[in-house]
Amino acid sequence: MSSPHILVVDDEPDIRNLLKEILEDEGFELNVAENASEARDARRHRRPDLILLDIWMPDTDGISLLKEWSDEGQVDIPVIMMSGHGTVETAVEATRLGAYDFIEKPLSIAKLILTVQRALETAGLQRENIGLRKGISPLDEPIGNSVPIRRLRENAGRIAQHKTAIFITGESGSGKEVIARYVHKQSPRATGPFITAGVAGLARENPDAELFGTEHDGHITFGSLEQANGGSLFLKDIADMDLNTQARLLSALENEALLRVGGREPVQIDVRIIAATRRDLGEEVASGTFRDDLFYHLNVVPLHVPALRDRAEDIDILTAHYLGYFEGNEGLRRREFSSSAKHRLRDYGWPGNVRELKNLIQRLMILGSGEEVSTREINASLGIRPQVDGDLPYPGFDLPLREAREKFEKAYLEYQLHALHGSVSKVSERVGIERTHLYRKLRSLGIEPKQVKDS
Repeated sequence: MSSPHILVVDDEPDIRNLLKEILEDEGFELNVAENASEARDARRHRRPDLILLDIWMPDTDGISLLKEWSDEGQVDIPVIMMSGHGTVETAVEATRLGAYDFIEKPLSIAKLILTVQRALETAGLQRENIGLRKGISPLDEPIGNSVPIRRLRENAGRIAQHKTAIFITGESGSGKEVIARYVHKQSPRATGPFITAGVAGLARENPDAELFGTEHDGHITFGSLEQANGGSLFLKDIADMDLNTQARLLSALENEALLRVGGREPVQIDVRIIAATRRDLGEEVASGTFRDDLFYHLNVVPLHVPALRDRAEDIDILTAHYLGYFEGNEGLRRREFSSSAKHRLRDYGWPGNVRELKNLIQRLMILGSGEEVSTREINASLGIRPQVDGDLPYPGFDLPLREAREKFEKAYLEYQLHALHGSVSKVSERVGIERTHLYRKLRSLGIEPKQVKDS
């Protein structure tokens, strides 16, 4: 794994050499530049994890260079300003433009090292917070004591020690990203970045830009591959990647170098790819929608995440985890599950897997009343009508099979759309139906997503 890469920008040779020697002794990789022009070139060739930037330089001062990067929206890297003639106004301006900190010359080596370490730690925490805002599961590792989950943890921990790509399969909501994060944290790359890229959500007009970055007239944006340099890149929904992007990704992985969109020079990368899909990539290869060479490159070490229904003995442990999580992190009032309620959870089929269980518990904590969750309350939250004397076991049992199936499908999809606020893309991911097919199914059943959202 690569150590954090630091770019030092200072016009004084003694300062550059001193910082290079000290920081390399601390285990960092160093690159140096004596002016703004060299700093731009250095960033173009490799995205640094942190920049030490002098304010007073002969061609372009550090504040102006920081403003240039800020105006382009490129201050996604911690920048520490350095100056022997700083003022409060200068420090305030640097902070306003996105600098992490401001240190004065002559440099205190102890303070410098501490500031660098804290800046890198803060950048890592910010990445984690962004992930949480995007709805990433609070699980840090696969939870459970069942045989399938114990075997999965064991295999994932062993595979984590190697550099090879990893291919994760499993139903929607089963916890593929949890396994990806677990592999990363168990690997020698644990201190490096873990970046998630949802392939299905890439911009349709230019999907390559988000993965490979862009370069135009000296202005650079770093894509997911460069952001993950020295760490791991988790590619969700890899089966949704178009063929052109697949070819470009394969080239980058084989050569360990990428070419930004609009760029002319390759950029070296050191990234572990963890790809995941809920679909059968073998079938996608056979149908011609996925490249066989990329499939073979990714499918060196496969991991399969079991569906929740196949490890029902873990449901009690997962329930306790999410109760504690929502109580501690969201301040929700804790509620306990009665014995019959726990039994109901274990009996349910969980088509949405762990994600559905998590959402159910959160919903019961927000909307429920009383100290204890009942079976009736669980059924109501799952959209299951209670049975009364004289009822058929389930509504629709007295209908012809085709009509009963359509009735169930309509109720099921309306429930999912309502739960996911009318988002067809999220419903597609949860239920495991390709988005185009889902739109066709909704039209055939007379369902209008916007009307369900607003109901």
